[in-house]
Amino acid sequence: MEQEPISVLLVDDHTLFRSGVRSLLQRHPEFSVVGEAADGVEGIKRAQQLQPQVVLLDLNMPGMSGLETLQLMLQDCPDSAIVMLTVSEDAQDLAAALRAGASGYLLKNIDTDALVRSIRRAAEGQTVVAEAMTAKLVAQLQGGAQGAASVSDLDKLTPRERDVIGALARGESNKIIARNLDLSESTVKIHVQNVLKKLKLNSRVQAAVFAVEHGISGSER
Repeated sequence: MEQEPISVLLVDDHTLFRSGVRSLLQRHPEFSVVGEAADGVEGIKRAQQLQPQVVLLDLNMPGMSGLETLQLMLQDCPDSAIVMLTVSEDAQDLAAALRAGASGYLLKNIDTDALVRSIRRAAEGQTVVAEAMTAKLVAQLQGGAQGAASVSDLDKLTPRERDVIGALARGESNKIIARNLDLSESTVKIHVQNVLKKLKLNSRVQAAVFAVEHGISGSER
């Protein structure tokens, strides 16, 4: 049975850039660009209508910022993987986007093959961060900034839920977590939902950041 293409929504105020990304993705039958938007307000409306698997979202746009757009979009499209595609190499922008629930942070100078791989991984539930930004992310996390959850909330997690949040910190998809922990994907999804609820977080990426900050991102199974 042929697999449905990955649906992608483009949100960027530069028409030429959107056209370029659309043309690039149209060369790959595994993707379907289902819509475009030139600003955050339009992007949110299009996301609500289309419920795309992946959103490529610019960080700096006139009017509503990419960060504001991200936060509002996640409320209506919790299953969409929203990846920031930006020129900003600022570590604070990176950390803010991931803490707000972005599924990734890519730079606009990314090469074609890397973009294709990143969109595919984001659709599978993995976190994608530009290689040039990885060291900056680690440094930002080591700075100790934390979200709404506190270290005391870790006591609320069961041993299996701690296994799952550790896997999230390693960027593993639900399918990989299920295989490694000998669970069904539906059970993993429930564990992820429980982790988010107990830690008062909005997305698996926020949970991954929290896990890294609190030293539970090791490779133990």
